[in-house]
Amino acid sequence: MRTRVFAPSGQDVGAIGLGCMGMSWAYSESQRDDARSVALIREAVDLGVTFVDTADVYGDGHNESLVGRALHGLRDEVVLATKVGLVVEDLRTKTMRRDASPARVRRAVEASLRRLQTDVIDLYYLHRVDPHVPLEETWAAMADLVAEGKVRHLGLSEVSVAEAERAHAVHPVAAIQSELSLWTRTPLGEPAPVAAEPAPGGPPAPAGGGVSGESGDVVGWCAAHGAVFVPFSPLGRGFLTGAITEETSFEAGDMRSVNPRFTAAARAANRRIVEVLRSVAQRHAATPAQAALAWVLAQGGHVIPIPGTKRPAYLRENVAAAEVELTREDLAELRNAPVAVGTRY
Repeated sequence: MRTRVFAPSGQDVGAIGLGCMGMSWAYSESQRDDARSVALIREAVDLGVTFVDTADVYGDGHNESLVGRALHGLRDEVVLATKVGLVVEDLRTKTMRRDASPARVRRAVEASLRRLQTDVIDLYYLHRVDPHVPLEETWAAMADLVAEGKVRHLGLSEVSVAEAERAHAVHPVAAIQSELSLWTRTPLGEPAPVAAEPAPGGPPAPAGGGVSGESGDVVGWCAAHGAVFVPFSPLGRGFLTGAITEETSFEAGDMRSVNPRFTAAARAANRRIVEVLRSVAQRHAATPAQAALAWVLAQGGHVIPIPGTKRPAYLRENVAAAEVELTREDLAELRNAPVAVGTRY
């Protein structure tokens, strides 16, 4: 697979990374299979996927433990990222709260190191800014972990340009992770989509929800400051693959069952985005998923998306997307794709 540079360390990593959250919770949890997930992570590394992402909150520690098992003997081959700042209050309902206090940061990193079976975390993100703790205070505590050798680089997740500037003034921001895909373009400085009707009975945005409204050109800020931009959900939680239709049903507990973009009406409207992807993909003998990932990669050489999957066939499809080179005409057509119907959460 083609590589990109994890600029803070100068290390080459696969252009396509791996997000591991869905192996533990949030999507089709009845299909969870730890042994298969371990095998998939190891296959990913064999295929050149060397940028691996997890978080302490995913499955309340389960995902970090899973990744730690999978990377046994392979740890030095990957850039390993995890996160702090969210705490699970109820695993069944996935109720979370934000806690980015210095004391919490110090406790959390020790637990993450144990679960990941490593002495050092390559990239440690603040998962969400805690409104009750000054960002500078949290960031200084995380910088102490770098000085102590427990963490190599620091990142932010779902922040605005203004928040990135505040953190960067205390300690260099190595990476920013936010949702970016053809139907979520706010990190490029574009306006958020107009809200659709929420899913029937759907809960309010969880504590883990992201930045609402405008965030500024975060992708551009990263390029200007030597930071990596890491898009999560680059396939629109599976929708941009074309595999999800208005008739698709989601099991209880799958976050898409209560997501405004996944109501039947929103799916019908958002099908127009998939059709644009399909049209472009056909010109390259590719799939809509590969065209979607190629579009994300085209947003800058410092962009490393982390699609997640539990299926080896989809893993290989995602890896092959790194070889799809979109033309100027392709990019213009995709940029003019319809705006998504429905908010992210």
